[in-house]
Amino acid sequence: MNTTPPPLLDVRNLRISFRDGDRTTTAVDGISFRLQHGETLAIVGESGSGKSVTALSLTRLLPEPPANIESGQIFFNGTDLLALPPEKIRAYRGKKVAYIFQEPGSSLNPVFRIRTQIAEALRLHRPEVLDEEAECGRLLDLVGIRQPRTRLNDYPHQLSGGMQQRVMIAMALACQPSLLVADEPTTALDVTIQKQVMDLLKDLKKNLGMSFILITHNFGIVSGFADQIAVMYRGRIVEQGAAPQVLASPQHPYTRALMDCIPKLGRRQKRLTTIDHDNLTNTELAHP
Repeated sequence: MNTTPPPLLDVRNLRISFRDGDRTTTAVDGISFRLQHGETLAIVGESGSGKSVTALSLTRLLPEPPANIESGQIFFNGTDLLALPPEKIRAYRGKKVAYIFQEPGSSLNPVFRIRTQIAEALRLHRPEVLDEEAECGRLLDLVGIRQPRTRLNDYPHQLSGGMQQRVMIAMALACQPSLLVADEPTTALDVTIQKQVMDLLKDLKKNLGMSFILITHNFGIVSGFADQIAVMYRGRIVEQGAAPQVLASPQHPYTRALMDCIPKLGRRQKRLTTIDHDNLTNTELAHP
């Protein structure tokens, strides 16, 4: 008897293209992956590899057109989200699947106070919350912002980049989602703040038991955070597996090339390693 619980997320043969006039470009080329409850998946690849398109497609956030989901299924707790009408998919956005994007300063509305922006998420997805002020303060405290009640009165421009990202995380947590998608959450931050944000996400993962998808080009932030890794290149997953296995013994040349790009203490070289795309042959790009 099979006692394995069904996955939280099950993506099957997803293929997405974009149309620009007479030209059609395939952005995601038949990928499949699973995410278990409480698990973290890191989707790693360069810009343009299809990572963010994949993440946005989970709740149909891609504008259609120009985007076209040509084939595939996206099961969330057994429900195929691609088969739902628009009015029903909205119930999954934020409430069940929440997003943290890069460039938090661009994601926050500059003309509204922090209190207003967090409270909007509460009213939309948690109308049972009666004391919005207390809940907004609790969420800011949860993400490590000091004097949370005072900070609720601030506008985004009054906060540092790291604090803005913490506010974005608080807004995502406000809806109590089952899955949190972090799309390059540290790209716009300096190295010290990057570590603080990743440490915060690790604590939230441990304390809240949430599932995570981390979208990144940087293998340096994957270790110690992800349970599974999927490496994307030109719209395809070229390698996937348990994080310790992939990090210790990468099998695909593109995975090895990405890992070689990470600066390492004690390794002297005149310049950082670059990825030689010409040597990544069509054979190597075949599905694993």
